[in-house]
Amino acid sequence: MRRRFGTNRLSMAADGASRHLGRRLVAMLSGAALIGTAALIVPPAASRADDWPQFRGPQRDGVWRETGTLKKFAGRRLKLLWSAPVGSGYSGPTVAAGRVYVTDRLVEPTQIERVLCFDAMTGKSVWKQEYECPYVDIGFTAGPRASVTIDGGRAYSLGAMGDFCCYDAADGKLLWRRALYREYNVEMPIWGLATAPLVEGDLVIIQAGAKSACLVAFDKATGAERWKALDDRASYSAPIVIEQAGRRVLVCWTGDNVVGLDPATGAVFWNYPFAPTRMVIGIASPIVSGDHLFVSSFYDGSAMLKLDPHRLAVSEGWRILGPDEQHTLGLHAMIGTPWISGDYLYGVDSYGELRCLRADSGERVWESLKATPRARWSTIHMVRQDDLMWLFNERGDLIIAELSPKGYHELSRAKLIEPTSVQLPQRGGVVWSHPAFANRHVFARNDERLVCASLAEGEN
Repeated sequence: MRRRFGTNRLSMAADGASRHLGRRLVAMLSGAALIGTAALIVPPAASRADDWPQFRGPQRDGVWRETGTLKKFAGRRLKLLWSAPVGSGYSGPTVAAGRVYVTDRLVEPTQIERVLCFDAMTGKSVWKQEYECPYVDIGFTAGPRASVTIDGGRAYSLGAMGDFCCYDAADGKLLWRRALYREYNVEMPIWGLATAPLVEGDLVIIQAGAKSACLVAFDKATGAERWKALDDRASYSAPIVIEQAGRRVLVCWTGDNVVGLDPATGAVFWNYPFAPTRMVIGIASPIVSGDHLFVSSFYDGSAMLKLDPHRLAVSEGWRILGPDEQHTLGLHAMIGTPWISGDYLYGVDSYGELRCLRADSGERVWESLKATPRARWSTIHMVRQDDLMWLFNERGDLIIAELSPKGYHELSRAKLIEPTSVQLPQRGGVVWSHPAFANRHVFARNDERLVCASLAEGEN
């Protein structure tokens, strides 16, 4: 099914991406290529270094803005700076102020979720917090899904059952906690609560999936509720903030709609219905480029919305749905968030097919299975750096590639971490967690280890 540039008018949006939530320049120690823990004032000509304090990077847009990084790997396997033991989980690591944060789950002797903090230079444990957390009516039980968000010296974590906690990022002291499942009578998604907390101004916002409280904003310092909105079911898609018509707009793909809200009050600016035909399965974040806003679902295909730059309104550009999950037309994305570059869109389809589509029509330009093997839900996480795309596939390979309308051009590939089977007990296991790129290093986790490797120019 294909619909193009209909006149169905809904509401809002404009170009832009989410607000920068903070950046810290960190020294790189020469020779040993270790991550320094002190902030530097870097002259304009010097290489740029950044932290990775939240899901999909400093601006939550999947862009790595550092310089001074390698363009080709020296061998077939990356040399690790360090490796630290962790339990299982789907959450990707985040990095800020010389620390690395990740969540995991242990089941013996009791079921617990943990929030872990490591020294980014050595991998040594700095602090950990844990709490009992029996999983009830949750499928895929490897562990927490949401990356820890770091902002203003605080660490915000969201567990699969809705344990929403704020810690002192330096020492792990619990500052506040909200038990969402109990407090809000959450209609628990089949795969648990999964969206990475979003900090906007003095608020921290999450998808809770409760009646009249699909989205909830809390005071980021005290944990007090500031607003709640929508009767929608929760999805697994992390919200973003964009700018449109001179306004800040919270964009969230819920279990039923793509919605634009006032991030300060929760008031709805616009709404585009995108209810699932089979089940709530939206995982990839909404992406914005220019006047395009794109979402894509495994069962329900893709929708490209046109963002009105002059008022809070959107209209449907095109919507394409294939006959079934193995016979798709445009893009049926699953875990990895797609990418828009100019007039073209790139994303991973339902069985691992890396595709290029025309952004104005959804017409397929090319398809490739070179980046990840064909399999149901085969995953690639894409991070853009200048003209290069860093691809991290579910086999634990890190790939440097060029994506263009002419095709997929792989420049270099190396093994970063091995797949493990708790996340998915099929095909020898997978690595589904999003990596972090910070201070010219890469950080990744599987069900057993958290690893760090240098990506500085002249190394690895």
